[in-house]
Amino acid sequence: MDSFVPGIARLLSQALALIIGIVVHESAHALAAHLLGDATAQKKGRISLNPLNHIDPFGTVLLPLLLLAAGGPIFAFAKPVPIYLANLKHPKRDEVLVALAGPASNILLSLVFAGLLGTVLAGSEHVSIAVLNWMVGFCISSVVINLSLAFFNLIPLPPLDGSSIITPLLPESALPQWYTIQRYSMPILIALLYLVPSVLHIDLIGIYFDHTVYPLAEFILHGATMLGIR
Repeated sequence: MDSFVPGIARLLSQALALIIGIVVHESAHALAAHLLGDATAQKKGRISLNPLNHIDPFGTVLLPLLLLAAGGPIFAFAKPVPIYLANLKHPKRDEVLVALAGPASNILLSLVFAGLLGTVLAGSEHVSIAVLNWMVGFCISSVVINLSLAFFNLIPLPPLDGSSIITPLLPESALPQWYTIQRYSMPILIALLYLVPSVLHIDLIGIYFDHTVYPLAEFILHGATMLGIR
């Protein structure tokens, strides 16, 4: 029981960090599209910090709970942001910029939470140990989760942003093969997340994060800690 309450508090703080990251990510897509000429998402209320405007009942709620119960890595997605490329000022270029806006917003948000961590540590004598521990844990989780969202979404498979980034950059001769691969993107993604680690004992996503998310998170958190204890 002594470890149950802190465990629940940690889980709730991680869930809150994930929701904030997803909401900002999706809003960034909508805002970028609006600034580049397509107001479709803006008219549908997707430039919003209200989670209800972005949450997909299955992808954001049910699927993560099922995966959590299964003991595997957590995968979640929000409602797709409606974008009509023909409305963009420069469709080929702007499709890349709109796709990049989501991961970029998560990287920026990770820096914001790192700054908050430094501020919390600098004022640690003014709060209780319990509050300090929760705030520090929340800030650290927010940094790691937002970087995870950013780099995971850069994987070039639909429905992830990396697909929209790489497609306009490919030569036309490669597009037929690329579209064929895209049709099987979800099974490929599930295989990368679950089948390959469990059958071949090779965690490709973990290796990817080991060279991207975790070193960057360590660097950012180290900087925030140094600023906080000066």
